[in-house]
Amino acid sequence: MHDSLGYTCGTCGARHEEAPLSYRTHAPAYWSDEVAAADGSQLTPDLCVIQGEHFFVQGTVDIPLRDADGAFSWGVWVSLSAANFARTVELWESPGRESEPPYFGWLSTELPVYGRSTLQLKTNVHTQPVGRKPLVEVEPTDHPLAVAQRTGMTMADVRRIADRLRHSETPRTGG
Repeated sequence: MHDSLGYTCGTCGARHEEAPLSYRTHAPAYWSDEVAAADGSQLTPDLCVIQGEHFFVQGTVDIPLRDADGAFSWGVWVSLSAANFARTVELWESPGRESEPPYFGWLSTELPVYGRSTLQLKTNVHTQPVGRKPLVEVEPTDHPLAVAQRTGMTMADVRRIADRLRHSETPRTGG
């Protein structure tokens, strides 16, 4: 008898003990070894600057689970204007920063499980208390990611994502 947390992978047929509830990417889709070597480029776990001209923050797209407690989370990168990035950095360690209005940004992470590109989806970036990554709200469109954020997903969806990502060179697990 199988435990309730494990599942059989639809791709490889192996038994996995759990399906991760979060994935994140190391860098924006536009980051490369060439960009890393360029003047004015910097990448940290939370912030990214490309050649002193393009600015990104890592946040989370949370998707409510319809048949379990909690949420599924994508750790994504979002581009910000120079002014909003400067404000983000200015407030990085400031208590009360969560009272900032949301910043507009473009999703800068490709999530390969939606059948359509997620790059350049419009977002609102909601600053969270110190120590927490911003929450990313995808513009409510008919894109499958936006629909999932509005309507939620099931644990079967989580397992399908785990199957796909476990067998590819895409986002890693963890938060």
